Amino acid sequence: MSELQPTILDLCGGSGSWSQPYRERGYYVEVLDLMNGDDVRTLKYRDIRVRGILAAPPCTDLAGSGARWWPDKGADALAQALAVADACLRAVVLHKPTWWALENPVGRLRHYYGDPTLIFDPCDYGDPYTKRTLLWGQFSLPDTNPVEPTEGSKMHKLGPSPERQALRSLTPPGFANAFFEANP
Repeated sequence: MSELQPTILDLCGGSGSWSQPYRERGYYVEVLDLMNGDDVRTLKYRDIRVRGILAAPPCTDLAGSGARWWPDKGADALAQALAVADACLRAVVLHKPTWWALENPVGRLRHYYGDPTLIFDPCDYGDPYTKRTLLWGQFSLPDTNPVEPTEGSKMHKLGPSPERQALRSLTPPGFANAFFEANP
């Protein structure tokens, strides 16, 4: 990491698809995800200059699409999911970035964090499908590029597979690029 490069923390970033536009334009991006052995809940303060924080805590126990399983999973699953989301917000407090955003599909987070800053579907930013997504944070709103959602709700059409969760969690490229343009 160079002192001159802007640093982006991509928390629970998985594939890094949301932070890809930053990487492509020379930003130093640090993806912290359990897949890489990084647990955001144990993230310690470091004396680094953070330009922005992208946070996408796992939606497995938060998204409304899984509501039918919530009673069977119990309160502990919700508490663990909230702990991860709250840890992302702790990183915001610790590093005081210029801008930050926390993303999750429609579901339970609204009951804990209140109304989101932005509600969008991928088709609002040029990707022809729907997947209602909420963002909380302090960031500039990206310019829209609406297209017809010709692929409908393609996430609901994904069949069971080992890759299903990863595919569902990919940030739409149109939105990722629009977000970058508004929040360099």
